[in-house]
Amino acid sequence: MTQSLAIIVTTQPTANATFTAYQVVKQAIENNVAIVGVFFYQDGVLNASKYLAIPSDELQLITLWQQLQQQHNIPLHLCATAAEKRGLIDPKDDNNLLHKEFTLSGLGELVMLSSKADRIVQL
Repeated sequence: MTQSLAIIVTTQPTANATFTAYQVVKQAIENNVAIVGVFFYQDGVLNASKYLAIPSDELQLITLWQQLQQQHNIPLHLCATAAEKRGLIDPKDDNNLLHKEFTLSGLGELVMLSSKADRIVQL
């Protein structure tokens, strides 16, 4: 029976815990653990920002999340309320500041991911 995992990321793209979350997902994939999704919450929503300027000599975690989604079709969900609170979306304007690999979701999606996963890791 295949194990399944959901990840909750609550930290910004430059935080060590965010890199650890990425490594957990990567390791799970290598060990044939199904990733039901990654939910970005609180400051974690900043991982989806198109215009976050991280110096080129620092780890580009946003690019790594995008590659995981593209290569393994892992759902990357953003809490819409947290994204709006941090200025990433304007509910009155369809033009948002998010990379296309990320999907705006509500806490209901987090509940769904939690119900589908055998384990949940929050970082």
